[in-house]
Amino acid sequence: MLIQFLSGNFSLAMLVAVIIAVLIAMTIHELGHCLMATWWGDPTPRENGRLTLNPFVHIYWPGFLMFVFIGFGILGYAPVNARRMRDPRWGSFWTSAAGPLANLALAIFSALLLRLFFNSQAALMMFQRPDMVSDALQFIALFLGVSVFYNVLLFVFNLIPLFPIDGWRMVLALLPGYFMRREQIPAFIRKNMRPLALFLQQPAFQWERWAQLSQFVLMALILFSLLPGSTFDVLGAIIGQPTAFLMLRLLGF
Repeated sequence: MLIQFLSGNFSLAMLVAVIIAVLIAMTIHELGHCLMATWWGDPTPRENGRLTLNPFVHIYWPGFLMFVFIGFGILGYAPVNARRMRDPRWGSFWTSAAGPLANLALAIFSALLLRLFFNSQAALMMFQRPDMVSDALQFIALFLGVSVFYNVLLFVFNLIPLFPIDGWRMVLALLPGYFMRREQIPAFIRKNMRPLALFLQQPAFQWERWAQLSQFVLMALILFSLLPGSTFDVLGAIIGQPTAFLMLRLLGF
């Protein structure tokens, strides 16, 4: 996160690159949701003027500033209504998936530009040592590296199945409304694991009921990840390794 990049090694070039890259990533993410919802027949994004590349239409300023300075925040939002789609279930699934997939596509595009016009090894070094940036070309290479990182980060983060992240909505869309009859659920589960038994009876309904609890879990994980010297950074472990792996593969390492 930005606060980690800047601690002890402040760089104006990195700050500017992060702000621009995150603005673009947020815009593409929210536009992806809006375009997919429109394709499935929902007129809500069009009615709200969201079919645009203007970042200031999509941005949620308090969340964006939180992201820049502490590493987490709701960057933007997309007004969609699954009930107005021609297929609410699959329309909701693909609309939720479109945002993360748009970020993955932008990460691939940024990585291709970086590998075509710059040295990936040098760009990675500047990403780690932004204070080395001394001219416009080096800044562009740094920006492309930052773009790869943050778009991969948003792709991975938004697949987490915790409310209100896109991954939670994708799971909700995939779950059937009714799965097992009571007599099909093993007696041990019915007697000793009531939450699981309820989930098996009505997966989508129970998943939606647990949304608030899921949100509390997410907030707790974020809080632990922000504590200095924390040894309980589960969120960082979930996101960090996949993000680093994908970023390095895209850059050709």
